[in-house]
Amino acid sequence: MHHYRYASNGAGTQRTVSPERSAIRPQTHRLVRHWQEQGTALALVGQGKASTGATLDVDTPVRVASNTKTFVAATVLRLWGDKRIDLDAAIGPLLTPAIDQLLRDGGYDTNRITVRQLLSHSAGIYDHAADDRYLGLVLSQPERRWTREDLVRLAVNWGRPSSATGTAFHYSDTGYILIGDIIERITGQPLGKAVRAQLQLDRHGLRSTWWEIMEDQPSTATTRARQFVGELEASKLDASIDLYGGGGLVMSTRDLATLTAALFEGKLFKHPETLKEMLWRGTHQGAENYRLGVFVKTVDGQDCYWHSGYWGTVAYYAPAKGIAVAGASNNQDAYRRLVKMAEQAVGISAGAK
Repeated sequence: MHHYRYASNGAGTQRTVSPERSAIRPQTHRLVRHWQEQGTALALVGQGKASTGATLDVDTPVRVASNTKTFVAATVLRLWGDKRIDLDAAIGPLLTPAIDQLLRDGGYDTNRITVRQLLSHSAGIYDHAADDRYLGLVLSQPERRWTREDLVRLAVNWGRPSSATGTAFHYSDTGYILIGDIIERITGQPLGKAVRAQLQLDRHGLRSTWWEIMEDQPSTATTRARQFVGELEASKLDASIDLYGGGGLVMSTRDLATLTAALFEGKLFKHPETLKEMLWRGTHQGAENYRLGVFVKTVDGQDCYWHSGYWGTVAYYAPAKGIAVAGASNNQDAYRRLVKMAEQAVGISAGAK
């Protein structure tokens, strides 16, 4: 990885950049200052270092929502590397029996759906979180503690399979809730503890990362940020609305960038072939844009990996440049501008696929 260092003092942001990457230094410096003033933090990480700022800074914990999926998928790949799970195994025998029965009653053949298909969003699982009824439902019961089974039941009651198993990409929070259930049953641990143990999170210098409800907030973390969708303060909703694998992690942008870099630099896995397997590309429709837990964009013939979170978070890794970028806003309304900023930082042009 190229060596970037951003640090904050009273006079402003100081920076040192490796000579071969110095061309992006002025652009990155301007963008970081602008977005910190707008209640948004961007961390451009090399060797685990990042920028810091004023309003919402890179050490402020936020709910990262679907950015969680990347690390849930990495946990499954870690279990695969240890030969504790077969990615091409049917999910039926791996699931909690009550959840398996729910899916069968809803028209899913769980003896044909595989773990790999869940990870690549090609299992055809209806997405309860994308249903127009979901946000209204959770807003009407902001303090309700939802269970995994509750959320799977919503998917089954509200919709039928999105497509035939293994034929097309259909993004599904529900599918990753099933992955969370499988992880718990294989490891015998709550999902948060299983992810922490399998990815050895405590070895990566993370100071503001935990799984809501399942783990205590670290003493090194500051107060979680307030996050909004327009005028709605979504951070007051019970964490169980997005907890069981589709989301659930709270992280600072510094930690998100650091862990993203660790993943794509092979530091979370024992063997290089594990990361290669995570970046497997299927033959189903839409497979060119998503691997196992991560989106892909092609830039000048090079793949760049990314994911985002519903409340306004992003993480990118550009292998050709050795750059990891993570960003967060405190209002979902700023999401498109945040993406533009992050993509400029890693060198993605507007015309990238």
